[in-house]
Amino acid sequence: MSGKNQHVVQRENGWAVRGENNQRDTSHHSTQAEAERAARNIAINQKSEVLIHGENGRIRERNSYGNDPFPPKG
Repeated sequence: MSGKNQHVVQRENGWAVRGENNQRDTSHHSTQAEAERAARNIAINQKSEVLIHGENGRIRERNSYGNDPFPPKG
């Protein structure tokens, strides 16, 4: 992976996209779906991953948009 992984996380007033190890959020959104779309666009551009956190803060889904080092066979 060449760019920063993007995390979709819940905030008090909606959802945010935050680059891995960044101190501030990249963008804020009213719905999780909007935040996912924004994170996906950044990850595609940077060839990185999107990690979607649920309401409990745990990662519930992760999608790779880069050069996956372990692609599935077939």
